[in-house]
Amino acid sequence: MGTEDGTSGKRRRKYSPPVVASVAAAVLLAGGGGAYWAVAAGGGDDDGAPAPAAARGTPPPLALDAPGPGGGPAPGIAVGEPDPNGTRYRAAGTLPDGPRSSPVYLTGGEVTRDEVARLAGALGVTGEPRLADGLWTAGATAQPTVQVALKGPGNWSYSRYGIAGAKPCVHPGKDTPGEGAPPCPSHRDRPGGSDPAASRPVSEERAKAAALPVLKALGQQDAKLDAGRVFGAVRSVTADPVVDSLPTYGWQTALQVAADGRVAGGSGQLRMPAKGHDYPVVSAARALEELNRAGGPAKPLLGGCATPVPLGADDAAPPCPAAPPPREPVVIRGATFALSAQSVAGRPALVPSWLFAADVGGGTTVTVAQPAVDPKYLVKQASSAGAKPSPASPMRVTSYRADGRQLTLHFWGGMCSDYAASAEQSAAAVTVRVTGTEKEPGRPCVLAAREFDRNVPLEKPLDGRKVVDMVTGATVPRS
Repeated sequence: MGTEDGTSGKRRRKYSPPVVASVAAAVLLAGGGGAYWAVAAGGGDDDGAPAPAAARGTPPPLALDAPGPGGGPAPGIAVGEPDPNGTRYRAAGTLPDGPRSSPVYLTGGEVTRDEVARLAGALGVTGEPRLADGLWTAGATAQPTVQVALKGPGNWSYSRYGIAGAKPCVHPGKDTPGEGAPPCPSHRDRPGGSDPAASRPVSEERAKAAALPVLKALGQQDAKLDAGRVFGAVRSVTADPVVDSLPTYGWQTALQVAADGRVAGGSGQLRMPAKGHDYPVVSAARALEELNRAGGPAKPLLGGCATPVPLGADDAAPPCPAAPPPREPVVIRGATFALSAQSVAGRPALVPSWLFAADVGGGTTVTVAQPAVDPKYLVKQASSAGAKPSPASPMRVTSYRADGRQLTLHFWGGMCSDYAASAEQSAAAVTVRVTGTEKEPGRPCVLAAREFDRNVPLEKPLDGRKVVDMVTGATVPRS
């Protein structure tokens, strides 16, 4: 699996097979795999064109976004990974060398109607795709609906339960059946229900079979599948594509299969990045050095302080507090050469990387993704301290709970954002909106999501009024 060197013809020794275990289970239902991207967000360059195919000669500098404290690119942070500021890593054994070079894959361009139609057909969505405000939509009312961002890579989201004007889905045993209203998927067991089979998830084999037509439409039929996670009666199937024989990390398709064996929801990227320039890459040992260099020492305290000064000195700065004892290094148990999802000059990309298996204790191993491109080819970024605040991103409300004049909204969000909820109330419905804003734009963040709650006051109790998500236009089910 090594790669030929273009000058010497020597082959470096083989790198180890994938050994990294991820514990980012929550992100599967958040939509988007390792990175949490809103479906309507579009990354791309000004001209919208992908990078040219790899060419001989010296590749151009690579502008990796989200710089770390040392001015270089920041490593990706997996669930449970310690803060890289002040954290050190050490290898438990010999790390692999990997290839001499590897291409970067970049996104760009605009998603076409035919591409959307192909995905819609695989998901059972009927109707001609229509474009509005940079978003493709296929499906309407109570029918299955898929939405795809116009900008490549075409982040997409699918719901079996429709968009604006759709009748709410029905929770068996709880709600009064409505004419034409579909049954809701169950994320929780319903012991004692009239149909016990409705509260059990399908088998892994059946879930993978349900996901296969969608993956074929995406060109990901050879992706590495995981159907081992269950959320009540819903089984999650995740697909990590394989690109030019390399595994990927963070570029994931997630599908939720309901107890009836049909896909109930999903998200991912419609278009794979195009191959760009080849870049020299470093060994896992060198990448680990760069990871430690990016973490660096702990940040200095804000405000002036000084080492002890002679007695009687005037206007001396207060003495610095004693330095905390050094942390024990996090042990790296293995490394895999792969392509990890990164941002290059503001657009999503797959970048040659080393995936380190970091032992964080308690029998837990997490993935730490460190770009493997030779640092000589990386553009030195400015510090993220002066980064502009990111715009508020709309979040999809998944369910609600009503208690008198208080409405509690449930949604999935990233770990490094602040969220706010609001509502517009009428006699027929309460239209709700949740937005998220990054706490510290440009800083590394945990690549996972979890469920959040936000409360909004009601002018009067619901009394049968619908709760509608302002982002999707869909009726929000009661939790």
